[in-house]
Amino acid sequence: MAVMNDELIRLLDTQGGVATSGQILQHLSRRGLERAANYGVLERMWQGIYCLGEPTDELRLRGLDLAAGTRVAVCLGTAAAMHGFDTEQPPDLHVLNPVRHALRSVDGLVVHRRDGAPLIMVDGRRATTPAWTAVEGARSLRRPRALATLDAALRSGTCGLPDLWRAAVEQQGRRGIVAVRDLLALADARAESPMESEARLVMLDGGLAVPQLQYEIVDGNGDLRRLDFAWPEFRVAAEYDGVAWHSGADALLADRRRQNALMDVGWAVVPIVFEDVRQRSRELVARIDGQLRHARAA
Repeated sequence: MAVMNDELIRLLDTQGGVATSGQILQHLSRRGLERAANYGVLERMWQGIYCLGEPTDELRLRGLDLAAGTRVAVCLGTAAAMHGFDTEQPPDLHVLNPVRHALRSVDGLVVHRRDGAPLIMVDGRRATTPAWTAVEGARSLRRPRALATLDAALRSGTCGLPDLWRAAVEQQGRRGIVAVRDLLALADARAESPMESEARLVMLDGGLAVPQLQYEIVDGNGDLRRLDFAWPEFRVAAEYDGVAWHSGADALLADRRRQNALMDVGWAVVPIVFEDVRQRSRELVARIDGQLRHARAA
């Protein structure tokens, strides 16, 4: 097993858990460095940059700081994660190329030039502002995921709809911005998951009336319920259920109990699963529309 001496441990601690190969070789032989890497004591993150143990995104960023000789700023998905609304979870880090420095994109790292992008400090690191980040990220996504990003940005509380509109104006003329502007009119902070955002877009694209989100009622069991999508005037609702929620007999029984409790107070509920949104969108719209038509005729 490779042995880490006290001087190297102190160096890593001082530098936030990262060090260059040159610094490490002042305390270990080259063979010792190879053994430490082979045993997983040290992990190579970037060319000539190592960390102690398993690399996290924060360690990877610190390693980039060390390689660039300056603290790098982040954008796109990496900035979105810092702001608390990363819906896509890309495996790569997305950073801005430091002024007067030259970072190159490699596996796990995408380097961008964003001259004039507004930056703020988040936990000691510069990142593109929440609204700019959301709009820039949404520009590169399919419409359903773009809406999910805009919804999540609003839900995070880091920006408001006026901020998103200003960011869209600032990015005028860039690829995908027209589609993002169209979606801003639909963005809603009440959406609680990306798939709920996708389901809502399916409903709106299908011509259904705009549902109320997270609508609260008291069901037949006396429990306060929040319905993902509701048309209260017709007592019709739709609820998105993740796949994991339906595992096992207990979950099915709980599902039936919830449905019956809503029926007891005169509500009809259309359940929605992933496949309904991604693969059977027309059928989903037809099911909800059928319930609404039935309610109107009653």
